[in-house]
Amino acid sequence: MAFSDHIQLQAINQTAEALSSSERRRLFYLCDVLDTDTSVACMKEMLKSKVMSNERGFLLVLALMWQLRRFDILKKVYKTSREEVEVSLKHVQVLPKFRVLMANINEDMAAEDLSNVKFLLSSTIPRENMEKATSFLDVIIELEKLDIVSPERVDSVEKCLRDIGRVDLAKKVSAYKMSVVTTEGNSYQQPQQRPRAPYRFPAPISSVQQTRPRDPLHVGSGSIPVPIYREQNSQSHLDLYKFNTNPRGLCVIIDCVGNDGDMLEQTFRALHFKVALYKWLSVADMLTALRGILRPNFEGDGFVCCIISRGTSNNLMGTDTYGTGLLLENVRRLFTADSCPMLAGKPKLFFIQRYSVPEFVPLARMQHRDEDLETDGHDRPARCEIIPTGADVFWSHCWTDESELEQGQHRSIYLKALTDALHKAQSRKTHLVDVHTEVNGAIFEHNSRNPGANYHIDLNYTLRKDLYLQ
Repeated sequence: MAFSDHIQLQAINQTAEALSSSERRRLFYLCDVLDTDTSVACMKEMLKSKVMSNERGFLLVLALMWQLRRFDILKKVYKTSREEVEVSLKHVQVLPKFRVLMANINEDMAAEDLSNVKFLLSSTIPRENMEKATSFLDVIIELEKLDIVSPERVDSVEKCLRDIGRVDLAKKVSAYKMSVVTTEGNSYQQPQQRPRAPYRFPAPISSVQQTRPRDPLHVGSGSIPVPIYREQNSQSHLDLYKFNTNPRGLCVIIDCVGNDGDMLEQTFRALHFKVALYKWLSVADMLTALRGILRPNFEGDGFVCCIISRGTSNNLMGTDTYGTGLLLENVRRLFTADSCPMLAGKPKLFFIQRYSVPEFVPLARMQHRDEDLETDGHDRPARCEIIPTGADVFWSHCWTDESELEQGQHRSIYLKALTDALHKAQSRKTHLVDVHTEVNGAIFEHNSRNPGANYHIDLNYTLRKDLYLQ
């Protein structure tokens, strides 16, 4: 194997190992691989096949990382930037439009939306398969298997989205249909979908010949071939969230560990937020604080919630030593347009640092029911009728093992990287996603140096506009 092949394989391995399970699932879908194990090993094999047998293979990888918003991988592994990749992708359609559309809709789906979709399609998709579906992409894959949905047939998807009230997403599907008609020059409805061949892993990589484009993109001490076009990016900007009041809005910080709450308070005060810091709260007190923090009135353009706590995969424990804790999903639901109308249409940012502890046996006195999540008593603004319930949320959830707290003078790598990136955002116009890209980069470097003390991040957002912190 040539040295350049070794560099390429090294980059592929680093990429696959840096992705979460949900990101690998989306990546397989974008690559038109539906029925396969989504393990890291299978991801490596699939990427090897795509890259080594295609002269634009690495441009495909860059497009995939851009689609996943893993700009930290673009920077650390491929030594390129978000802007350079955007310029390159202007000139070529690398990923299938249909799969990109479905993946984007999947990211815009709130848990409530997914439940509604599954309910509407309960008589269409077999019950056993529907129960296994944990994302909108899983539902779409089942519809593809039934030959109800395909790149040429998305009417049922559009209708379903309209029926659950996600008119904004339905319009995206409608625009896609029009683009298919325009680019293909024929009717949208196709009589039959071509059967899909099952995916087979390729022969060993050393036996595959490859054609190399001229311009290399450097990685480490070797080079990875990918065309980079140097024209100016003329992509139009999306609408921006209004974010210039003083104070910008309210930031509530709940620190049940006692290490980084003060650091966050200083950071968000410097960003012109009104800050409320709570320390050492029980689960009941956490819920009380979150329920009452926005009453009776809210002033500002946005809301920030930071929580530092021990917890399990789905719950935050506060200072309690047993019980089920506070569901993470319930934290989010407290501030939806339905529960908190005064925040409808405004960005809601969540930064959660969880220190993982073993699962506990549920105790009745610690359980929180839906009726505990009281909604705000103010009249609902008229605009809530057209703003999706789960819209305008930026959810960043990081977790590491509780044993990290045993280190002397412990400070969360995630929160330190977040505050550093936010401080930089004060001096220049920085998109919130780019802020988080810097955080991802810091976590990536830390995990590379400390394989036994890894941090993991789950980022989800339903922002309808661009958000800049300045």
